[in-house]
Amino acid sequence: MVVAVEALASGAPIDGQLWLLGSVHLDMLAALMLLVITLVGSAVSLYSFAYITEYQGKGDVSIGVLMNLFLFAMVGMVLADNALGFLLCYELVTLTSYWLVKRNPEAAKQSRLYLVMNHIGMALVLIAFWLLCRESGSLEFSALREQHLAGTLASLVFLLSFCGFGLRAGFVPLHGWLPVAEPVAPSHISALMSGVMVKLGLFGILRVAIDFLGASQLWWGYMVLIFGACSAVLGVLFALAEHDLKRLLAYHTVENIGIILMGMGIGMIGLANQQPTLVALGLLGALYHLLNHAIFKSLLFMGTGSVMFRLHTRDMDKMGGLAKLMPWTALAFLIGAMAISALPPLNGFVSEWFIYQALLSMTKLGTSIVAPLAVVMLAVTGAMAVMCFVKVYGICFCGAPRSEKASQAREVPGAMVAGTLLLAAVCLVLGLGAPWITPLVNGYGQALVANQMTVATGATLLPLDSSQAVLSPPVIAITLIGLFLIPLLILALFKGPKLGRRHAGTPWACGYAYEERMSLTSGAVTHTLRQLCAPLYRKQSRLDLASSLHGVSESPSAAGWLLHGLVLALFILMAVGVQ
Repeated sequence: MVVAVEALASGAPIDGQLWLLGSVHLDMLAALMLLVITLVGSAVSLYSFAYITEYQGKGDVSIGVLMNLFLFAMVGMVLADNALGFLLCYELVTLTSYWLVKRNPEAAKQSRLYLVMNHIGMALVLIAFWLLCRESGSLEFSALREQHLAGTLASLVFLLSFCGFGLRAGFVPLHGWLPVAEPVAPSHISALMSGVMVKLGLFGILRVAIDFLGASQLWWGYMVLIFGACSAVLGVLFALAEHDLKRLLAYHTVENIGIILMGMGIGMIGLANQQPTLVALGLLGALYHLLNHAIFKSLLFMGTGSVMFRLHTRDMDKMGGLAKLMPWTALAFLIGAMAISALPPLNGFVSEWFIYQALLSMTKLGTSIVAPLAVVMLAVTGAMAVMCFVKVYGICFCGAPRSEKASQAREVPGAMVAGTLLLAAVCLVLGLGAPWITPLVNGYGQALVANQMTVATGATLLPLDSSQAVLSPPVIAITLIGLFLIPLLILALFKGPKLGRRHAGTPWACGYAYEERMSLTSGAVTHTLRQLCAPLYRKQSRLDLASSLHGVSESPSAAGWLLHGLVLALFILMAVGVQ
């Protein structure tokens, strides 16, 4: 973490040699990913000291060992500066996360589907790297950067890497493993998978499309932007229909990966069109949202794990009233819910604001109808995200308990509280401190355009376009606090005699006797929307590539390991062939 912050602050890449990985290269992109892995990994590790008691005698030691291998593999993949180390770590990430998902005895089918889909992605990535390494005659990334592929071969490598890494990232229609594998993993592992691991897919796309291929084709950027916009809308739409809290969060991962892809697509369009403003704004929005999503999504999964630690259920309709019984968990979850809903002045709002500014700048060019449509789709996504988390927080933490276990819940152990509050504090820092943090994140975009662009002055964020709005998260925070405190101050000064508490007993039910089934359920909140969007929900399985692989996931695990052997054989052939 210290090295990552130092690299981001200095703006200078770090090169060296590490055991097992060979040559390593820490540029601005790798430094940001290293910060994401170490920051979330630290909070998850702290959280796991108490959470792991749930698995005592059920593989708790193996979970600890595998989690550290998982973190090691992700760090290695980010640092590697040669194809051999990169692909070995990529495969180790798949295997360790597979065994972590399989720790749940009821997750055999889900873990096999996860293994099969990620090995298909690995096979595509291997072919892309084989083509790259064959042309350069070397496994070193420095040679891949210098070869400047063009034409059909460059497009083929881009498509292979986009689909291969896309299976790891989990955007529509390559998201099938996310809503089935993440919910059955231990909650702190779900936090690592959703908050960090899926970002490695985006890292791979950026590394190949921009670092190796230079984003030379305009249609690549439009393709990434369109896939991102569709993934954002469909991800949040599918999340709204869920009653299972962890599946709901998994679909929100699909949504936010789509938002990040939108920023990446704008940056790639800017590179192809030689528009420095689009490059800087698009990639800044994408990378800042990548960092932000890692923090608030890990926080939400850990908060869900805390609820499950006490209630042993993922069904929202069996929760309720937890804000009074688990106040620290409720506070941390509320901050995460506000951040993922992009409410100011938290971090999710700032990164989405930059993506909006990038889209508006792209709209002014008037060259395509895609940008205005993407603005609308991002706005719709934001509105539905707010609706979804109003439902989640209201059903789970507010009102009366909906089950006996919910009524008997109590706060989780201190290590779990500390882990969630740590990430909640980071959400506040990344939001309020955005004017001082965004210039560090913007280093990658500036390095690509070789142009110093000011994205913040003092406490104000700038959109690189004088005709567009500016933003000051600290001023927004002070204003919101004032809007909350001033009415309380007026009330304290001018209030009359205090009335007694007027609500007691059961709620009023229009003259009928109150029954528990009258309380609002998670399904009732979204009933109208689900009716309006029924055609899309009926086609949900068709938008999921994994639906065609369910037969493989139900077969003996030998099928998955056969595919694993095939991938390993391709890997060896690639390495030997290049040498």
